[in-house]
Amino acid sequence: MQRKILLIGKNGQLGHDLRQKLPSYGELIAVGHEQLDLAARDDIRSVVRETRPDLIVNAAAYTAVDQAETDGEAARQINAIAPGILAEESKQVGATLIHFSSDYVFDGKKTSPYDESDYTNPLNVYGCTKLAGEVAIEQSAAAYLIFRTGWLYSMRGQNFLTTILRLARERKEIRVVNDQCGAPTWSQSVAEGTAKVVARLFESGGSSAGNEPFIVTGTYHLSAGGSATWFDFATAIVEHAESTIAARIVPIPTAEYPTPARRPAYSVLSNSRISREFGVCLPDWRTQLRRALQS
Repeated sequence: MQRKILLIGKNGQLGHDLRQKLPSYGELIAVGHEQLDLAARDDIRSVVRETRPDLIVNAAAYTAVDQAETDGEAARQINAIAPGILAEESKQVGATLIHFSSDYVFDGKKTSPYDESDYTNPLNVYGCTKLAGEVAIEQSAAAYLIFRTGWLYSMRGQNFLTTILRLARERKEIRVVNDQCGAPTWSQSVAEGTAKVVARLFESGGSSAGNEPFIVTGTYHLSAGGSATWFDFATAIVEHAESTIAARIVPIPTAEYPTPARRPAYSVLSNSRISREFGVCLPDWRTQLRRALQS
């Protein structure tokens, strides 16, 4: 019997890329908001119990960081409560849960890459809800993998990359924050890394005809190599994009670009653990950016 994979959040930037990668490893059942509202607890239970997957991949999230400051309940429902329910239902049907979390669970006080054991102390509502989702999964006793990533972008939808490309065609000058540091990460690279982990899980889970749960658990960082500020990222986007783009990128401090939600000044993640245990190592952020723009 072929393994069954339930992908939640199929229309998001990460979900879209996972939808291209996961069919190689089993029967993919991909659902979006239309089929599953993560704010509706009974709907979550119904979908999992009806599909009875071997693996659940939750790529859905409330990602409006600034809006979460005034819409905290909606963020809590999707980022904190729903993952806990998914974990409970995963355990009931004998599935493994893969869930994506964020670098914003950290406060940015470090000056070297965060590893999985570092103290979490989110600065904003979004980060608090993502951390609460992690805790709910950990307390469920389900088989799970939590992948923290950050500064995610793609060539689809609204994100930093597409925004800079648009502004670079509309303006002669773009002012970009230069005192926040992270690792810009292409969603397709995360999908590729996740697919490699799924392959390893299925291999270790026994015969493809079996339905036994995968005995895995833990939190891993899954982000691009290297580090950059938003200014560095914007500069690289313009440099590698069409030659007709001639916008000037101007560095500014965070104080000159106030936002409702505080951001960590430093949120680079160490990927050593996932490299060591699964052999997954995402390329440097500049390599990923070149691939994304060429795609």
